[in-house]
Amino acid sequence: MWRARMPERMTDNKEGLLGKRIFLLSCAKTKKPFRAKARDLYDSVLFRKMCRYAQHQNPDTILVLSAKHGVLGLDDVIDPYDQTLNTMSSAEIAAWAQGVLVQLRERTDIERDHFTVLASKNYRRYLLPHLRHHYVPMEGLSIGRQLRFLTMESKS
Repeated sequence: MWRARMPERMTDNKEGLLGKRIFLLSCAKTKKPFRAKARDLYDSVLFRKMCRYAQHQNPDTILVLSAKHGVLGLDDVIDPYDQTLNTMSSAEIAAWAQGVLVQLRERTDIERDHFTVLASKNYRRYLLPHLRHHYVPMEGLSIGRQLRFLTMESKS
């Protein structure tokens, strides 16, 4: 029903260079109560399914968009925290996004890389205009439909 495939590596027609496939996952409110790798700290069904789906797609990199830390790798070790973009003003979210863009430029090529974004609107709205190639496979889906999409796509 929601059969969407991540596009293959992007090609810059002018230079013929391949961009990397990068997955951006939003963090989760529910966290384990101890210091852990990002992949283990976020303790929600949705986050685990997003990780499984991303790994199933065999991307070059999977990164987490954290309300507190900005951009994290799955193996970055952090302490639990209580911060979310959902309680921030639009100006605060825009400032957070500017910091995230700085971090993304350090880790990726935002002009050539292809970003698959598995994050809510708050986490992506100020980022997408700066990512030349992006794909939001779950845009507009309720949480229940996101979970179903992730489950179905991870099986194929």
